[in-house]
Amino acid sequence: MSQTESGITAESVPGASQPEFAATSNVIGALVYFSSASENTARFVASCRLQDEGINVYRIPLRAADSALNIREPYVIMVPTYGGGVVKKAVPIQVKRFLNDPDNRAWIRGVIASGNTNFGEAYCAAGDIIAAKCHVPYLYRYELMGTPEDTAAVRNGLVRFFAQQQ
Repeated sequence: MSQTESGITAESVPGASQPEFAATSNVIGALVYFSSASENTARFVASCRLQDEGINVYRIPLRAADSALNIREPYVIMVPTYGGGVVKKAVPIQVKRFLNDPDNRAWIRGVIASGNTNFGEAYCAAGDIIAAKCHVPYLYRYELMGTPEDTAAVRNGLVRFFAQQQ
C-alpha cells in the first residue's frame, strides 16, 4: 500500500482506481497513461520504473467495456499522438473520455506526449491539445518508443516536477 505524505492511500479514497504499478515509497504524485494495442507507451512507462520514485502509475483502459479509470490524486498524463498527421484526430478517444470526466480532469497537473516526427506539425500534437484545453504545462515530448535518454529525462523530470508541486 502506498501512502502520501498526508497519509492518504489510493485504497482510502472512495471510488478511486488502484494503480497498475503502486509506488514503493511515499507517494509524490501519479502518472496516468494511455497505450494502444502496440504497447509502445506501456513499454516506455515500464522502463521508467516510476513506482521506485514514489509515483503511482495508472493506465487508461483500451476498451470501452473495461472499467473506467477514476483518479483522485495529482497526476501527469502521458499520451501517444494519433491521427496520422491530422491534428484534429491527435488525441485518442479513450483519453478524451477520461478527461471529460470532471473528477479525473480536476487532478491533472501536466502532460507528456509521444509522436512521430514524420507527421511534421502534428508531431506530439496530442500534448499541445491537452495542455491548452486543460491549462497545464506541456512537460516533455519524445519520439515513438523513446530512447534511454528520454526514459531518464521523464523519470527525473517527474520527480522534480512533483517536488515543486508540494
